[in-house]
Amino acid sequence: MRFDIITIFPQMFRGVFSGGIIKKAMEKGRLEIKIHDLRNYTRDKHRQVDDRPYGGGEGMVFMPGPLFEAVEAIKEGDKSRVFLLSPQGRRLNSSLAEELSRVDQIILICGRYEGVDERVSQYLVDGEISIGDYVLSGGEPAAWVIVDAVSRFIPGVVGKDASVRKDSFFYGLLDYPHYTRPRDYRGLKVPRVLFSGDHAKIEAWRRKKALEKTSALRPDLLQAKKLSIEDRILLAAILRKGKNDEPDGIGGSQGS
Repeated sequence: MRFDIITIFPQMFRGVFSGGIIKKAMEKGRLEIKIHDLRNYTRDKHRQVDDRPYGGGEGMVFMPGPLFEAVEAIKEGDKSRVFLLSPQGRRLNSSLAEELSRVDQIILICGRYEGVDERVSQYLVDGEISIGDYVLSGGEPAAWVIVDAVSRFIPGVVGKDASVRKDSFFYGLLDYPHYTRPRDYRGLKVPRVLFSGDHAKIEAWRRKKALEKTSALRPDLLQAKKLSIEDRILLAAILRKGKNDEPDGIGGSQGS
């Protein structure tokens, strides 16, 4: 898979993808990332990419010309998809990240200033993507986030593909709690079910905790998710009790 990022600040990407799973994926040939300086696609001696908005107003707006020429030079075929990074776009979530991971080439346009000429949105891009309901100084940080989120779904990027499917949001729920050694740290103990050896009970506990955490922190996710009958029964019991019947700090033998 290939990402092409169009920006007026290519230097902002120095070192961003030089570590972690992104670096390893590029070294293995699973992922390719190219950064393009928008000013290289201008035709005037000043390399101008923006201008004052028609009708007046504050700030500057990206002109359509350099962006159209950049995308046309970079785009490899009809299967490529082009996205403008904008607070007005479709919200990035796990479902969208997985959807994008099946695209051969994704071109990301990093917006700046007061925005981008509307003709870019209407006639050049396939859509707009937002990483949240807030405004950044530019689309560059959003591009980092999108590349990282999407890359996790590309086969071979994450060491164990199964771990991606256990991440928060993959099934529409927050992740369940995780514990490791020691079993007892300053009197704070790991729930005994996790070292019971009963895998069915462990999975049931994890499902309950995921529902419990989602209900407490992100109840909006439950409204959007189609729960199974078993999950609805379990959620109803959670809501009745308010909190788990056995606190996380109780249970288990001593040891590491």
